Amino acid sequence: MADSMQVFDRGLVRARRDRAAALLPQNDFLFRETADRLTDRLLDVTRDFPMALDLGCHTGQIAEILKGSPKIGTLLQADVSPHMARQAAKTGRATFIADEEFLPVAESSLDLVLSNLSLHWVNDLPGALAQIRRSIKPDGLFLATLFGGETLRELRSALLEAEAETTGGVAPRVSPFTDVRDAGNLLTRAGFALPVVDADIITVTYADMFKLFADLRAMGETNTVIERRKVPTRRETFLRAADIYREKFSDTRGRLTATFQVLTLTAWVPHASQQKPLRPGSATARLADVLKTQEVGLGEATPFPIKNKP
Repeated sequence: MADSMQVFDRGLVRARRDRAAALLPQNDFLFRETADRLTDRLLDVTRDFPMALDLGCHTGQIAEILKGSPKIGTLLQADVSPHMARQAAKTGRATFIADEEFLPVAESSLDLVLSNLSLHWVNDLPGALAQIRRSIKPDGLFLATLFGGETLRELRSALLEAEAETTGGVAPRVSPFTDVRDAGNLLTRAGFALPVVDADIITVTYADMFKLFADLRAMGETNTVIERRKVPTRRETFLRAADIYREKFSDTRGRLTATFQVLTLTAWVPHASQQKPLRPGSATARLADVLKTQEVGLGEATPFPIKNKP
């Protein structure tokens, strides 16, 4: 993998997941919420999936939700963390250790791949998506959630401002996340068909910034960016960040808001039976006729008035 693709310390990702695994069932509210949303999408699909994989399974939230579902034949689970995989195996599903960047799955062996809040820690996301696509049979389905670019925007802003004030410089404090447009383009580049990307906002409130830190640590979701600051952060920086956070991002009750933007990716592996877009210029009806309106040429259009900004 090229050096330019190295954004995250994958060894640290694994270590922090290992540390969080034992107590994650008491702190997995966000994983359970997104797993519910992801499996709702799956249950809307009118077909069954004999062989499925939950990639980045954490401690088995998806397996618990799909327990007894007739839509899934065999559900395999995989996680980069040995401790997470050990916890997930308690759901009774076959579980193995696997890195999303080096997927040890045979080509065209799966009918479905699910991934819940795991792929945002991958360095080579295009490569990981391509491997996932190759592992799925033609006309198979890929469903995933990952954090989007608005995630923890309040925390990022408070930490950057506080660090600039107290140290005169800044370092990456919150991981970079994919935006909606990039996610759709990556699915297409990986060879998927019919890609759809939706974005939802989940807002969580906290009594203070340090409780947010504790939750992120308990979920194994703290910063693993390679370029992060390697020396301990000054106490005054954290205290100033906590003040800025409260000043700028508290609600009417005085609680701090934390934004989690969740992208939901839906895509299929190409197959001849799938619907194809029409060739440009092949339409047999005019849109104006369908809408029962008058067609106006570009040269005849009346410009809209532009209001000056105050």
